Amino acid sequence: MMIEGLTNTPTGPERLKAYEDNWQTEMGAWFPGERVVLRGKDVFSELSNQSWMEFMVFAITGRDMSEFARVIEAMWLISSSFPDPRLWNNRVAALAGTARSTTALAAAAGNAVSEASIYGLRTSRGALDFLQRTEKKLNEGATLEDIIKKELHTYRAIYGYGRPLINIDERIKPLLKFAYSAGYKKNTLLILAFKIHDYFQTTKYKFQINISAIVAAISGDYGLTLNEFNDLAALSFSGGIFPCYIDARNNPEGSLFPLGVERILSTDQTTRTWKSEE
Repeated sequence: MMIEGLTNTPTGPERLKAYEDNWQTEMGAWFPGERVVLRGKDVFSELSNQSWMEFMVFAITGRDMSEFARVIEAMWLISSSFPDPRLWNNRVAALAGTARSTTALAAAAGNAVSEASIYGLRTSRGALDFLQRTEKKLNEGATLEDIIKKELHTYRAIYGYGRPLINIDERIKPLLKFAYSAGYKKNTLLILAFKIHDYFQTTKYKFQINISAIVAAISGDYGLTLNEFNDLAALSFSGGIFPCYIDARNNPEGSLFPLGVERILSTDQTTRTWKSEE
């Protein structure tokens, strides 16, 4: 049943009634025994020759971006797919493996916690947001120094600059090398990202540019919105998550990073008096 002729945006029961047996979409659909359509294209006849990443980029953005699809594969590989179970999201997946949970649950849990604010997906999204806002303010006449100072005053940090543990980011050079080889040309946001880095070198902060700023700048230069970028990055840690899960699953159960009781520092009493319930 189609509900047409609604003059105002419905609310409450009227809204639910408008959607009852009625889902209007331009995204796609499955026609059993016949075909599958995505954004107006037949998956079997028009999209079947695409790579998985080309298909994902088209599904999320609605645009054919084969060059960017290749670049984003390198982003995932170089910037976030590290097979090290000490990393927070990989550790979750490895714990699932050592507990003999399933692959799907391990991958889902690892990717879920990848949305960390300090060093996860939110850092790259935050970097893209900052670069886009900064570019807009610069075009409106603001100075880079004023923009950065206001950002630091408000948030005390800027996504894309600084790195826990070490300052240098070994991922930047190989990612840029690949991006250029794939056809990417240094564009406005990447230039801006390095201008911000250069500014920091003249201040007391000495923040170094990190991979989040590079990934964000390249993605923004390809025209991605914040939501599109976030959607495409949602599984970007998977290349490191799966190996850590498999490695832990192949080792003795419960053997991942065991910690002896004597290594736990506690201020609690060394002995306890247990009372039976009355």
